[in-house]
Amino acid sequence: MQLLKKRILTDGKTISSEVLLVDSFLNHQVDPQLMREIGEEFARIFKDAKATRVATIESSGISPALMTAMKLGIPMVVMKKSTSTILSEELIQTPVHSYTKGTNYQLTTKRRFIDPGDRVLIIDDFLANGEAALGATRLVQRAGAQVAGIGIVIEKAFQPGRKRLIDAGFKPVSLAAIARMDQDEIEFEE
Repeated sequence: MQLLKKRILTDGKTISSEVLLVDSFLNHQVDPQLMREIGEEFARIFKDAKATRVATIESSGISPALMTAMKLGIPMVVMKKSTSTILSEELIQTPVHSYTKGTNYQLTTKRRFIDPGDRVLIIDDFLANGEAALGATRLVQRAGAQVAGIGIVIEKAFQPGRKRLIDAGFKPVSLAAIARMDQDEIEFEE
């Protein structure tokens, strides 16, 4: 997606060969017009996936997932990274390791928001090591639903996430795949 790649080049900031800040348009501050374009692109790509729900992991994936769900006309489910004291209903959980933060967390959703037989389109902000996306697929499957597809806004293609998802039987689709990056330098895959 050329618009997204252009925005990464103009407003993204590489901190190192593994860290890319896109906080001016994707997470700390959100560009709603760009998110609308991203949602429309994911809806176009996955139009034949027969998705009945879109799911994402809090928090940076919410904006692109919501725009995708809105364009597809289906509900969106937010998977939580921590359990709250008010989450008393039956939960589905799976452990996930965050390489970015160096911690583990329980990815959680309420069972009543993903029905057996649902086809769930997972939308996430980044793909690096694949832990979050694999955790989301486990929650979907534990609910008795199927993964209709996996859409990634930005992929760090030089990390093992794509291979891990493919090895697990999924075909992730990324809007911008970064082949290499370093301080103030980003190279996209073609």
